[in-house]
Amino acid sequence: MRPVARRAVIEGCAALARQEPRFAPIVDALGPADLRRGRPRRTHFAELVRAICYQQLAGAAARTIHGRLEAALGGTPTPEGVLALTPETMRAAGLSANKAASIRDLAEKVESGEVELDRVARLSDDEIVRELVLVRGIGRWTAEMFLIFQLGRLDVWPVDDLGVRKGYGVLFDLPVPPAAKVLEPLGDPLRPYRSLAAWYCWRAADTQF
Repeated sequence: MRPVARRAVIEGCAALARQEPRFAPIVDALGPADLRRGRPRRTHFAELVRAICYQQLAGAAARTIHGRLEAALGGTPTPEGVLALTPETMRAAGLSANKAASIRDLAEKVESGEVELDRVARLSDDEIVRELVLVRGIGRWTAEMFLIFQLGRLDVWPVDDLGVRKGYGVLFDLPVPPAAKVLEPLGDPLRPYRSLAAWYCWRAADTQF
């Protein structure tokens, strides 16, 4: 399963607006979803390293730490490069002990073949989530963000994301955002474009449109 083309995203956004009219105004106002979010294209390993660096941190601090780590690695993160770093070097970049351990665990599992990033494009969404959560510090939410923004999968529904829940509440005029368990089945009518619906929910949560 290869990342979808931009044309498929554009067509999917139009189909979502027809399929669920509550999305039509925001689709019309904002245009097609941008699943790349202006990011440079990275290797799958480098993107997961970036995701771990950014966990639970404000953007500026995370960018600084991620930049220092890449500088220590001499450029794009690779499993071999990460495993060659000492714990002291990783901590000097600003990584917490837990994040350093997570990035090292990712590198070890990729090197051993336990996590096969070179084949994830051929796997289903659920198979990819099951593989990625084997890594220390990578939970379902991080795996879902990888599916949406790195692989461009169009039918991921991250119900544990507060922004998605808040935005859904805005779009559907709910008095309070739905809980994750409530939101899960509400995504069924949005198939096979739930990633696109999530993107518009994020925008609805923080944008006047």
